[in-house]
Amino acid sequence: MKWRRLFSLRRWAHVFQRIFRYLASPQITIVDKLLFFIPVALYWVLPDVMPLVPIDDIGVTMLMMNWFVSRIERKYPGIEQN
Repeated sequence: MKWRRLFSLRRWAHVFQRIFRYLASPQITIVDKLLFFIPVALYWVLPDVMPLVPIDDIGVTMLMMNWFVSRIERKYPGIEQN
């Protein structure tokens, strides 16, 4: 992932527009959705298990959102392109 793309407001607008559509879509398997939910939920519930990771809960969630949207767009190229 390129840093320029990570800090792009256009990219984050795209991520926030797509994340809820993808999570609610019946076309995406539950396994793919759990690849997003489980790490985020664990980090929100158990942040003290990883004390050396200096990223806040929302930072981990946003990085996982970016990864999830990128992964779904690669895996399901024809899904909801509007």
